[in-house]
Amino acid sequence: MRIVIQRVSEAQVVVENRITGSIGKGFLILLGVGAEDTKEIADKYIDKILKLRIFEDENGKTNLSLQDVGGEILVVSQFTLYADCKKGNRPAFINAGNPAMAQELYEYFLSRVKKSLGSVQAGEFGADMKVSLINDGPFTIVLDEKLLG
Repeated sequence: MRIVIQRVSEAQVVVENRITGSIGKGFLILLGVGAEDTKEIADKYIDKILKLRIFEDENGKTNLSLQDVGGEILVVSQFTLYADCKKGNRPAFINAGNPAMAQELYEYFLSRVKKSLGSVQAGEFGADMKVSLINDGPFTIVLDEKLLG
């Protein structure tokens, strides 16, 4: 998996002129599923995301987690995180998960995060989405398996 987390003061996703997800303070998560990904890998990411301490405490230190600040999550599927631009000028997506498998893991990811956090919104898998956000900081983190250990 490849995940981009943006700490936001607000974010929303629109599909065909309807809002499918909207949050206040929290994380906008762009989620790319790779061909080799599993539920076990998703669980590692979920655990890391829920424990990330990237919100400021009363001393201005990034010591607080999403749960500590009552934050929300907006998850948007984004296979383009697996763009391979090594050859030519048109990205290849051969390392992205096939749509059926990727959607299953995306839905799994959403359900697990909802069980842990409650306040979770989402885009629509495979749809043309318009995402807007106010990045707080800006504070953006990229997670992939090489960085999780």
